[in-house]
Amino acid sequence: MMREVLLALVPGIAAATAFFGIGVLVNLTLAAAAAVGSEALMLRLRRRPVGLFLGDYSALVTAALLALALPPLIPWWVTALGAAFAIVFGKHLYGGLGYNPFNPAMVGYVVLLISFPKEMTLWQAPAGVADGPVPALAAMTRIFTGHFPAGMSVDAISMATPLDAVKTQLGMARTLPEIQAGPLFGALAGRGWQWINLLFLGGGLWLLGRRIIGWRIPVGLLGGLAVVAFVFWASDPDLHPGPLFYLLSGGTMLGAFFIATDPVSAATTPRGRLIYGLGIGVLIYVIRAWGGYPDGIAFAVLLMNMAAPLIDSYTAPRVFGG
Repeated sequence: MMREVLLALVPGIAAATAFFGIGVLVNLTLAAAAAVGSEALMLRLRRRPVGLFLGDYSALVTAALLALALPPLIPWWVTALGAAFAIVFGKHLYGGLGYNPFNPAMVGYVVLLISFPKEMTLWQAPAGVADGPVPALAAMTRIFTGHFPAGMSVDAISMATPLDAVKTQLGMARTLPEIQAGPLFGALAGRGWQWINLLFLGGGLWLLGRRIIGWRIPVGLLGGLAVVAFVFWASDPDLHPGPLFYLLSGGTMLGAFFIATDPVSAATTPRGRLIYGLGIGVLIYVIRAWGGYPDGIAFAVLLMNMAAPLIDSYTAPRVFGG
């Protein structure tokens, strides 16, 4: 199952690499190495068979989900720290796979977001804006030394994400038409974020077709986000982006099909899964619109992880004959 999840991520990874450059692949490699190393260390400390448990690929899935949520030029040690924290504190200190109440990848991401806010906002200008993705050598220099080559500055390559740009500039009393006239929302740049989300959507639909995941959590999440976004957009389209913007920006599709559907930390009953997904979708909108962070998927997932046991207790199917 974990191998098929990794395969389903490949189209979205390819789009993110084309859009942001080689830093995406470097993040994936670093996170995978740190996650597998931490998994092996914890298994040995817990006296579990290392080869057997490493073969379930769960550490690689956690690493991939975390790495895809990170800016492509983040220093290597931040990526490694996040992956190690996710495995050690988000997974093994609760008893290992099957016992963790929170999604380990999102635990690692939130720790990095709170601890290193500056590094976590270093998104480079995407393809179609300014110079596009940073050249491979410059990207590697930045990731492994924390600095760019001489003559290249952070300001020259960094740019807000569409979610961040809308959130910040709406707070400056600008309207959506004014904001979306900027270069970040130009033809190629705007389609880039959409393509990434659409390819993660394609991978998620493939997982649905293979019955690796169920339909209730993704439908609840996307439906909850879209409905709330539509209500506010219909009330004032100059101040509230429409549903399509929220569905195809940030990590929405990655969150709906790959993160929220974690079989361990999500709700388990049929009705509970719909409620669980719906709660995540509503919380994503609330955090994006009024919270302190532009995306909000990680916080929404972790908050609903806390609520999952209560949801299951109130939505348990009636016992046959009861």
